[in-house]
Amino acid sequence: MPVPQNNRRVARFGVFEVDLSAGELRKNGVKLRLQGQPFQVLALLLERAGGVVTREELRQNLWPSDTFVDFDHSLNTAINKVREALGDSASSPRYVETLARRGYRFIAPVENDGPAPAAEAASGGMTSSASASTASLEPYPSLAPLHPELDVPIPRRGITRGLFALIQVMYLAFYLAALFRLHAIQGIADSFLPYWGATTLVGAIMVTAGAGIPLRCYLISAVGFDYQRLGEKFQQIFPFVLALDELWAVAPFLLMQKIGIGGAFAASAALLYLPFSERTLIRMAYIRREPA
Repeated sequence: MPVPQNNRRVARFGVFEVDLSAGELRKNGVKLRLQGQPFQVLALLLERAGGVVTREELRQNLWPSDTFVDFDHSLNTAINKVREALGDSASSPRYVETLARRGYRFIAPVENDGPAPAAEAASGGMTSSASASTASLEPYPSLAPLHPELDVPIPRRGITRGLFALIQVMYLAFYLAALFRLHAIQGIADSFLPYWGATTLVGAIMVTAGAGIPLRCYLISAVGFDYQRLGEKFQQIFPFVLALDELWAVAPFLLMQKIGIGGAFAASAALLYLPFSERTLIRMAYIRREPA
């Protein structure tokens, strides 16, 4: 009987292994999700490891001349996805180096196994194998690539954006309820504070709620319309958000007569952590992109 020929083509570098025949990228034996054109870009870079692959060569190999596409944006996106999967960055590259106005170079040592170079895999036949690999990986969320900064699997953006929006709606409800029931708050404050203290507390609620309402409306609309610079903007306003949220974390103690001191303490503890949860959700949904 004839012996079946092994057509497996594998490239290894660092803790990564790229199976060019199957269209799979693995890290320490665990599959990572890298599909379509980003995988083809990686295959071309590996085939020319140590050499320069120009942007024009990438365009000719991956985007046919009759394809109408924003090539610069598509290539930059593909390079960013390759770097995300490898945990690499443009500013201090370990694998993919950017050569300004020229192209890219794979700079890590590469070991190749198999009968054929990676160039064959990066040509027309790679599209179908990469697509098949992608389809087989879709049902397994645990195989999602790691976040480049948080070292956790990147969740679906719809989930993180939805949770962030719900937090903003909750705070907005807090502000509106406090303003509508200001007289009740004044009565509660009078029961355990002197007149000047109760008046100061009510004034602080009015000022912080007045500032918080437009802030929450902005964040809800920004995440709802998926404003791509929201991650950057939120980092800039985070000190203000943190201060505002920490002040409102003591609000449950105004309900101490109804929920008890234990319930007020538990609710305040949860609210104290909430601004940091907001920041983490934003970092998950809006990953900071390195320049390609």
